[in-house]
Amino acid sequence: MATTSSRARPAAGTAEARRSLLVAVMGGVALMAALDEIVFHQLLGWHHFYDRSTSQVALLSDGLLHAGELVLLVASGFGFAELRRRGALAARWAWAGLFLGLGGFQLFDAVVDHKVLRVHQVRYGVDLLPYDLAWSLGGVLLLGVGAVLALRARGGR
Repeated sequence: MATTSSRARPAAGTAEARRSLLVAVMGGVALMAALDEIVFHQLLGWHHFYDRSTSQVALLSDGLLHAGELVLLVASGFGFAELRRRGALAARWAWAGLFLGLGGFQLFDAVVDHKVLRVHQVRYGVDLLPYDLAWSLGGVLLLGVGAVLALRARGGR
């Protein structure tokens, strides 16, 4: 039986490359949601997923976010394991997907959750501008890394 390293790498545009990207995007979204929830919701207590109601509703919203991120993380893990088992994992596409997922969640949270829907802010009782800028720029930076990695994966470098 051939090892993963001796098999040809999936080419850009193949189903394996697309699946590797998708599985990793899901994992990146789940990891960033978990990081946000653990650090900012639980450890620092800066906000909850939904802060526009009672504390019970805020806690429930955090639990639902946690459940969603766990489902995504498990699904991503199964997808990753299946690709590895078949020797079909396109590692370069997976790395790109991970960073695209991390940055995508971060920027979506910064723009949609914080500014458009206003379900919560990064932090309360402070000047929001530095927090909003850091939150948004962090997402843009992660998306930028993912885009560069995707371009490299597409070019085969």
